[in-house]
Amino acid sequence: MGDEGTLISKVMAAIRRRVASRSLPVGAKLPSIRQMARTMQVSPATVVEAYERLAAEGLIRSRPGSGFFVASLAAPLDLSEIGPRLDRAIDPLWVSRQSLEAGEGDVKPGCGWLPPSWLPEAALRKALRGLSRASDVDLGEYSTPLGLAPLRLLVGRRLAETGVEAAPDQIMLTESGTQSIDLLCRLLLEPGDVVLLDDPCYFNFQALLRAHRVTVVSVAYTPSGPDLAQFETILAEHRPRLYITNSAVHNPTGATLSPVTAHRMLKLAEAYSLTIVEDEIFADFEDSPAPRLAAFDGLERVVQVGSFSKTLSASARCGFIAARRDWMAGLVDLKIATSFGGGRLSAALVLSVLRDGGYRRHLDGLRHRLAGARADVAARLGRLGIVPWLMPRAGMFLWCRLPDGLDSADVAREALAQNVVLAPGNAFSVSRSAGACLRFNVSQCDDRVFEVLEASLRGARARAPA
Repeated sequence: MGDEGTLISKVMAAIRRRVASRSLPVGAKLPSIRQMARTMQVSPATVVEAYERLAAEGLIRSRPGSGFFVASLAAPLDLSEIGPRLDRAIDPLWVSRQSLEAGEGDVKPGCGWLPPSWLPEAALRKALRGLSRASDVDLGEYSTPLGLAPLRLLVGRRLAETGVEAAPDQIMLTESGTQSIDLLCRLLLEPGDVVLLDDPCYFNFQALLRAHRVTVVSVAYTPSGPDLAQFETILAEHRPRLYITNSAVHNPTGATLSPVTAHRMLKLAEAYSLTIVEDEIFADFEDSPAPRLAAFDGLERVVQVGSFSKTLSASARCGFIAARRDWMAGLVDLKIATSFGGGRLSAALVLSVLRDGGYRRHLDGLRHRLAGARADVAARLGRLGIVPWLMPRAGMFLWCRLPDGLDSADVAREALAQNVVLAPGNAFSVSRSAGACLRFNVSQCDDRVFEVLEASLRGARARAPA
């Protein structure tokens, strides 16, 4: 019964996925028993049992003489059921789940944020004390749809330092960088559209796009930006509507976009009617600004998004979108529809910290501290045979290759058993071609990380095929 039970579960899971993805809407007729048996390469009896169990759950119902039909409302969206299942444990949601659910004693060199001790704690506490004396309106009212005007003005001035010109009415505050991209996807995409991502890229770009039911294609990322030959070929063959990328400190590689690559990308984007979302969430880590696509483009074909979670606080949820004026009304409507008013207190907290002169001093110290940590962690990884793809000019990440013959998923599982969360390469790779890579957050790498990592490499090596 073991094999038969597995096959029944396989058929049931296939039907559930089709209902969840709405390819089998309410009232739709399921494939006949014989057709489903051929498709799934199982016996008709297996399909009969699977259909009977789904009917018992209320998901489908039988009409004698007619077949089986979807009976209940479509199942809630399950992102884990969308996309390839080559390695369910290591997918675009794996690192997020493990990092966010980690216990207090766990170590998280795979996470994407700084330890609390690296953040401007004194400035945050000072700002919170100030907010305790805020007016009744500030404490109790929704924010305006565009968000707190003084903060939008300050964001515009900060963008100008990188060459991006955006008036306050071209800037909308959001709850996070992720919400910014979600709103842009809602504005610009329809299910089935093609979206281009870097390979590797930030894993949550992939997870978010799953929810929007689009087709994702990827372009190889080089030390100076996307591979331009591939970029042009993909634009010609797939005609993506959107390209989402980092320019300032690429995640996960730490690479920096070159001016030559940026200019060529924008020419191709114009030729193929491509919109680019430039995520600059790591901009404050830079000593000197990298080229910005939005600066070269003037916010015509490029939208810029960002937030303050990486250098200020992940608890103060506040991000922004800088875009064309004629898109702002649509973005405001979507923001109202999905989250109503903005986070007034979070925006006021961010504004208070950014206005404090101590924040810039904090950034100067943080950049110096990260530079030292990058060099130290790279050296210690090198002694284990783990080699950085490049040495970034800024930021917290090292994108590294493991010794030959090792799979980062195996190493990550070994480490997780010892309460150390790593970030395996295929979580970042649309093509799943980064199985030999790991991303390390240098701010989260203490002595225990290297001890567990060494043991995990041994364990993974012992389990690797001869």
